[in-house]
Amino acid sequence: MQISDIKSLADQLRAEIAKAVVGQADTVELMLVALFSGGHILLEGPPGTAKTLLARAFCQSLDLRFGRIQFTPDMLPGDILGSNLFNFQTSSFSLSKGPIFCDLLLADEINRTPPKTQAALLEAMQERFVTLDGTRHDLGARFTVIATQNPIEQQGTYPLPEAQLDRFLFKHILSYPSIEEERRIVSLSGNAAATDTTLNITRVIDAATLAQAIDVVAQVKLNDANLNYIVNLIRATREVAQLSVGASPRSGALLARAARARATLDGRDYVLPDDIKALYAPCMRHRVLLSASAEIEGANVDSVLQSLLERVEIPR
Repeated sequence: MQISDIKSLADQLRAEIAKAVVGQADTVELMLVALFSGGHILLEGPPGTAKTLLARAFCQSLDLRFGRIQFTPDMLPGDILGSNLFNFQTSSFSLSKGPIFCDLLLADEINRTPPKTQAALLEAMQERFVTLDGTRHDLGARFTVIATQNPIEQQGTYPLPEAQLDRFLFKHILSYPSIEEERRIVSLSGNAAATDTTLNITRVIDAATLAQAIDVVAQVKLNDANLNYIVNLIRATREVAQLSVGASPRSGALLARAARARATLDGRDYVLPDDIKALYAPCMRHRVLLSASAEIEGANVDSVLQSLLERVEIPR
């Protein structure tokens, strides 16, 4: 597989998703970067901004084992992982697998379930294994989580723990559509077929093709200047007074991997500073915490990250 092949696959995925979703081009781009870099993505936005529709259309375009969990306040970890059940006929235990045993998991409204249940995803997202009664079960190298959540200011939500947030490659804030896009959405409201997420969506990529693409992405060149740029951006989050908690070294490794994927989607075999800058905010906004003084002053994480981008010298 060549870089041009990956770019062609991405174009096909965009076309298939566009059959079900109007707009949200920036969200689709981040989802493609996450897909080809083997990372998880968290989509946040108020109800009605097509988070679930977008995730379902994206999953429908991939020929992978698909699982979905609709998180609710009464859900337990066993509802996600499964459990060992006793079979009276054979006098032995057998594993009843939960919905997490898949390649692509849609975790819908993940922050509507308590932290105890959210924690069931920790091992799976980091190591792609699940441990049940002392036995580890492999989920596969391609296991990926696409999660949606409502803003934490809304009722009935539980903030995700920092350890779980750090396992997501990106956190993307969905915006409202433009006036032209919203007119089109409203005009389609009377057509039931147009709202069907499976409408004419063709499966574009299977597991073997995706594995080859990820291997190609890993070979994209990242020179020393851009490597130092990533490290300086990460370290800057720990040195600014407006942030009480900075980004971890793992975030730098993930940013480098994502920058390689973005370069590939653009048809290049080398990373540019623009790749790093474009992915910096979605890769960092969930890994840093504002200081108390910054919150009093009305600052937000994105504005602080933007100021760091302007402050850290760009490679020439």
